[in-house]
Amino acid sequence: MSDTEKKQIVRAAGVLGFATIISRIMGMVRDMTVSRLFGAGLATDAFFAAFQIPNMLRRFFAEGALTAAFVPTFSEYYTKRSKQEARDLANSCFTLLTIVMATLTILGMIFSPLVVGIMFPGFKELPGKFDLTVLLNRLMFPYLFFISLVALCMGILNTVRHFFTPAISTVFLNISMILCALLLHNRFQVPIVSLAIGVLVGGILQLLLQLPTLYRKGFGIRPRLDFRHPAVRRIALLMGPSLFGVGVYYLNLTVSNILASLLPQGSVSYLYYAQRLFEFPQGIITVSVAQAVLPSMSRQAAAGEMEQLKESLRFGLKITLFITIPAMVGLVVCATPILSLIFMGGEFDYPKAVKAAQALQYYSLGLAVVAMVRVLIPAFYALKDTRTPVVTAFISFLLNAGLSMILMKPLLHGGLALATTLAAGCNMALLFFLLRKKIGGFGGGRILGSALKTLVAALPMGFLVWCGMGLTDWSAGGHKVEKATVLGGSIGAGVLLFILTAHLLGCEEVRDAGALVKRKFRKR
Repeated sequence: MSDTEKKQIVRAAGVLGFATIISRIMGMVRDMTVSRLFGAGLATDAFFAAFQIPNMLRRFFAEGALTAAFVPTFSEYYTKRSKQEARDLANSCFTLLTIVMATLTILGMIFSPLVVGIMFPGFKELPGKFDLTVLLNRLMFPYLFFISLVALCMGILNTVRHFFTPAISTVFLNISMILCALLLHNRFQVPIVSLAIGVLVGGILQLLLQLPTLYRKGFGIRPRLDFRHPAVRRIALLMGPSLFGVGVYYLNLTVSNILASLLPQGSVSYLYYAQRLFEFPQGIITVSVAQAVLPSMSRQAAAGEMEQLKESLRFGLKITLFITIPAMVGLVVCATPILSLIFMGGEFDYPKAVKAAQALQYYSLGLAVVAMVRVLIPAFYALKDTRTPVVTAFISFLLNAGLSMILMKPLLHGGLALATTLAAGCNMALLFFLLRKKIGGFGGGRILGSALKTLVAALPMGFLVWCGMGLTDWSAGGHKVEKATVLGGSIGAGVLLFILTAHLLGCEEVRDAGALVKRKFRKR
């Protein structure tokens, strides 16, 4: 892989990471608002369960299958054919997706009681909980329509090397939910309905943000009823298997939430708050790297440049592991302090923070393997192989379901989180092994060596941060400034120690980052 390609991937990942950091911070503000206004109980369980349904379908159809099938095909048209042909393909896909998702949205709203009953059977035992979940789900289901179109716009913009607008658009979802919760919760008989209104408005705003950027890039959206286009058929065929392959991790989370509805009240909420914090580094690091690497690998696969594709894949995996391994250690050590600082207050007390932290620790153990899965799967789709990820995903799904039912008895909601982590580890190992058989070695030894060095560098960091966490009482209410100072100072000191240790151990990623910084200063 050329230095130019490396720079493009790093720059794209950086832009995505920066935009995602802003979005995730706003997401934390949103969740703090929710926890203080609504706590963790019947209403929040109903909301998070109702939101889980269109959100799960978003991850399957939009960010999962659609992106994985559309980007390689559109990238081939964009690089090998005329811009007009690429524009026609984009318009045909947008028109077809509009029709399909509108139909799915209407059906989802009509059959919401059936879907909620299947996915959250435990809710029927509590008076009012099932009916509230159905109401909220019907209000939020149109979000799926808008966000699916956003995902298609994102695929077009990422292919033409524009990453910022799609990544920053989720900020508008978070702002909408925050404002609606604060301003409207007193205007409804059931206050949490205000959050559902915020989700719907946020989806509309996300789509409206994409359209002007598409127009400036020469891809203004226009209706085009050409569904016999060969590329459209190819994308449709690729999407079928991709649904399960890309979305299995989120399907496993959904299984966890279904089983959590059978556990003590609040379990669905504990898993939600833990997942939100777990997805913070996932969104900033893993999704950013995966989205940045996919267009490069798609172009390289289309051009038959297999060695360059292997280098892109290896580079993406090493960057991902270098950041996710210390993040994993940090989340395990800081789970309770982070939840205490961010969410504790109002209706969310310290015992609830501890219960959510248990789930977060179990999820965090799988941070690196989930990240690797998100980078490995696009390599298969760049090679037009949708079957292999489906097979590994199915095995992972069965393993998660079995482990969940075993571990939920002794560990309650924590067992569901641990089962998701173990299943993700199985999926990653299978994908790595099968991709190596498909394309030959792509530096597995170097990747493992880099990961071990990173882990060794992360352990003293974790010990230092753990010592720092003992400087304040996290169970005490208030003291936000003191808690934030201790947490921020400990993490900052730990990051510095990690970088120093990684440098002494000769981690390539530290040298690459240093070289990039030096080049920037020399240019200036």
